[in-house]
Amino acid sequence: MSKKILFVMTGVDHWTLADGSKHPTGFWAEEAVAPYRAFTAAGYEVVVATPGGVVPTVDRGSLAAAVNGGQEGADAIAAGLAAMTALQHPLVLDRVDLADYAAVFYPGGHGPMEDLAVNADSGALLTAALDSGKPLGVVCHAPAALLAAERADGSSPFAGYRLTGFTNAEETQAGLADRAKWLLQDRLVELGADFQEGQPWAPHVVTDRNLITGQNPASSAPLAAELLKALG
Repeated sequence: MSKKILFVMTGVDHWTLADGSKHPTGFWAEEAVAPYRAFTAAGYEVVVATPGGVVPTVDRGSLAAAVNGGQEGADAIAAGLAAMTALQHPLVLDRVDLADYAAVFYPGGHGPMEDLAVNADSGALLTAALDSGKPLGVVCHAPAALLAAERADGSSPFAGYRLTGFTNAEETQAGLADRAKWLLQDRLVELGADFQEGQPWAPHVVTDRNLITGQNPASSAPLAAELLKALG
């Protein structure tokens, strides 16, 4: 079996709000670093892919001491990011061959709300990964990418799946809910998913068949552990 895990990451550095303004963002550092550490420690190689093969942008807010449990945590996250050399050499998403990978993982940040939510190549990859039975991990805002997945009959491959993602309560507490064009939890419910809401900011991981989803940044390390368990 392949010893590679594919990270599909946002290629944008902003999220367009309802008033047309651009909120600076990208991927959330912990959601890439914690799983990367877990997967590489278990002997897997991480390969990054983005739309167009652009080098992904880290959300600067995710490097702050306040969201990393203090300066020591922030320094550790920054060091972890620096060690992720794969970030500097992403593959072009539409050229990825799922057969090359043991599992697929999508880190969040608000970036996926902008690009992956409407990216057909990502949607096709998600559908193929779901159908393959390979572990598919998606955390925080990255479940926005599920909105772009569609069967030939127009239905969502993820309809009926138990899953989670960044909640309306969390978006409200983060101060952006009333400025967003749409909220992730609402859209996932609309596509027919069985959305499982945990406590705001607490680790919450939901596994349904080969789909493993995490609610927020704190869920990224527990999700990685679940994904490794699924790989056996």
